[in-house]
Amino acid sequence: MSRIANTFEKLKSEGRKALIPYITAGYPFAAITPTLMHAMVEAGSNVIELGVPFSDPMADGPTVQKAGDRAIANGVGLKQVLAYVREFRQKNQTTPVVLMGYANPVERYDQVHGEHAFVEHAADAGVDGVLVVDYPPEECEEFSARLRARDMDLICLLAPTSTEERMQQVARVASGYVYYVSLKGVTGSGALDISSVESMLPRIRKHVDIPVGVGFGIRDAATAQAIGRVSDAVVIGSRIIELLDGQPHEKIAPLTIDFLRGVRKALDA
Repeated sequence: MSRIANTFEKLKSEGRKALIPYITAGYPFAAITPTLMHAMVEAGSNVIELGVPFSDPMADGPTVQKAGDRAIANGVGLKQVLAYVREFRQKNQTTPVVLMGYANPVERYDQVHGEHAFVEHAADAGVDGVLVVDYPPEECEEFSARLRARDMDLICLLAPTSTEERMQQVARVASGYVYYVSLKGVTGSGALDISSVESMLPRIRKHVDIPVGVGFGIRDAATAQAIGRVSDAVVIGSRIIELLDGQPHEKIAPLTIDFLRGVRKALDA
């Protein structure tokens, strides 16, 4: 059983929901990512989503795009992201880490380092799951199998526009958890309609028997609490990036801890 599956099983037995923060690796400073990951765990996070910087992130809004641009300017690419995970694992062997990004960096990594090098190197670094936004599930059976062979999970996206057929395709290849994108649009956009999430999740669960996390549009503890009542996990990204924008190095971890502790408290209430 993967670290992600173990984490969700433990939370289920405790009657709790997973808190999954997202941060772009290498933002806002190149070397701060492992420290920030530990801060997220200290604040009560259960899984960490680590964004792989990419120059053309089609699903990301201005906030995450800006963070990616900053990280790229800081010299951070997939090789550095894996190094951050290895550093994190020196002190933490239990909290799952999911890499979230796009096909181009993954495929470029394999071109440079050899066929299937990304999967092997990610596993060796201590990665637990991979979410490639522009990999359609119907083309992911081989990739999913390679990940599972190394005890990693393929995290797939579903959206308000997802059909029953798409849910079935995702169910065939996904493991760990499914990420439900609660809004039509990019990260950080729009106002979250909680009632539409409530109506969509039973449809997803008819086809998907792994946990369902909800992200996009969750910006505060109250919204996280409302979403946590109907989902298995809450994903928060853009709001964290906004909080850290322009902050000095010494305030990054304390601000993150303060914000996420508030969300954790609301989820557990």
